[in-house]
Amino acid sequence: MRTPAFPPLTIEHSLLGFVYEAPLHGYEIYRQLSAPTGLWQVWRLKQSQLYALLAKLEEARYLSATLQAQDGRPPRKIYALNESGRTAFDNWLRTSVAHVRQIRIEFRAKLYFAHRQDPSLVHLLLERQSETCQLWLEDLQAQTVAIPESDYFAYAVQQYRLNQVQSVLGWLATCREGLVTPVQHE
Repeated sequence: MRTPAFPPLTIEHSLLGFVYEAPLHGYEIYRQLSAPTGLWQVWRLKQSQLYALLAKLEEARYLSATLQAQDGRPPRKIYALNESGRTAFDNWLRTSVAHVRQIRIEFRAKLYFAHRQDPSLVHLLLERQSETCQLWLEDLQAQTVAIPESDYFAYAVQQYRLNQVQSVLGWLATCREGLVTPVQHE
């Protein structure tokens, strides 16, 4: 079996956010996920994929499920967040993503749930990700110095990476400026 080149994305942790406040059945999670004004703007998956991810989270003991009887229909599973799931979600939510490619879906999912849970958490998340991006930028700038002038392709690739991180930093700054919730400093 071939080992994946990159570690699997942890986007499935975002599903824990849907049951953070109250237990829900799978279809209700899917309904909230697929709302056009919510997370659906950045992450789309089929209902069957959702149920597979919920089973994975249940198997990892982040979710507990109970069966709820329904009149004339098969019972449905109600998913509830347990303590390890709450801890995993809180850790996931407060941690910046480790790679620029994760900004597109995973970081924006974090932003969605941070605002949904506690809008003041958005500021913390934006700050942490900005600090991480700044480290990426400094590392890329140091690598750029080491590229020989004769290696134009390496230079072009590196410039793309630099511009990508600079763009993300600009976007994070714009997001911070757009916060309408006053930030409480501790």
